[in-house]
Amino acid sequence: MTGRRTVTILGATGSVGRSTLDLIARNRERYEIVALTAHKDVAGLAALAKRFGAKQAVIGDAALLAGLKEALAGTGIEAAAGEGAIVEAAASGAEWTMAAIVGTAGLKPVMRTLEGGGTVALANKEALVSAGALLTRAAAASGATLLPVDSEHNAVFQCFDRARPEGVRRIILTASGGPFRTWPLERMRAATAAEAVAHPNWSMGAKISVDSATLMNKGLELIEAFHLFPVGADAIEIVVHPQSVIHSLVEYVDGSVLGQLGAPDMRVPIAHTLAWPERMATPCERLDLVSLGRLDFEAPDPVRFPALGLARLALAQSGAKPAILNAANEIAVASFLESRIAFLDIASLVSEVLARYDPPAPLSIDDVLEIDREARHVAAALTGKIHA
Repeated sequence: MTGRRTVTILGATGSVGRSTLDLIARNRERYEIVALTAHKDVAGLAALAKRFGAKQAVIGDAALLAGLKEALAGTGIEAAAGEGAIVEAAASGAEWTMAAIVGTAGLKPVMRTLEGGGTVALANKEALVSAGALLTRAAAASGATLLPVDSEHNAVFQCFDRARPEGVRRIILTASGGPFRTWPLERMRAATAAEAVAHPNWSMGAKISVDSATLMNKGLELIEAFHLFPVGADAIEIVVHPQSVIHSLVEYVDGSVLGQLGAPDMRVPIAHTLAWPERMATPCERLDLVSLGRLDFEAPDPVRFPALGLARLALAQSGAKPAILNAANEIAVASFLESRIAFLDIASLVSEVLARYDPPAPLSIDDVLEIDREARHVAAALTGKIHA
């Protein structure tokens, strides 16, 4: 890499944003921060903007602008607020943008960044699930480079021969299996929120931890992989790998299988995208295969984990269905965390929403957002009919 790479981080105060900045702090001479955004954490955003010398700091909640301006007074850092300002920050012209805004709130900023070209490191799972065709079309039109940050997709990216995709037979996404991997169905019926968020390998937020417990995270990742890599849905498989050491694999037509291995630390895939096409050193734990001793694999159980089947169904039906799947799942998970439905009701609720709501395929991000809103409304109405 020559010169300093300009960087914008959308979602700077979240775990992915802070991990990205941790890597940049270790390589200050290589990166220049253009803009940092956050949703509500004014103090955290201001502190990061001052520490890294950002040109601009943007807070998503417009009501917090005065507080941000006060926190940045005398620094020369521009303060802005509101959804529109975040979208404008996404179009700041940075050479490299980390898209780490959680949920559909990240859709418009991601689209704006892709339309401007450059390199986009995508950590927003919902973006490709809900609007994959629209986003990949925008990237192709502008010549933007889309780099996956999810550990599974980043692993595939590192192993996939993009110059000769016809040589790929299948993609294998690995799943930890979550905390309920060995639980019988009857025990899963009574699973609590505290048990569901206790992930055995990764430190994650409550929502994604529950998605790991249902395996919905792998269903969403299957849809992501379909949009990221030129293979059919039937060439993407899920394998449970409890150690979370092999992050994903690519099998070729000659029988060769390439996999990417590493400790479960998000800084590894972030570093790969941040330095791409080069490599950068990280402080992450090194893999000790001798100490590890063994790697285990098993097929996911479709009866105990029906979310995988729902995701395949949504992808097969295409159109609006993946966006509906994502929205309904968010409502279902939130309802479970609030003890309003049982753990096994999560997949049942999502299935019911997919069956009841069937709008036309979205033609724009606004269409996707409207589908998302209506799917949430349908899911919320159905939640009241299910009792934990």
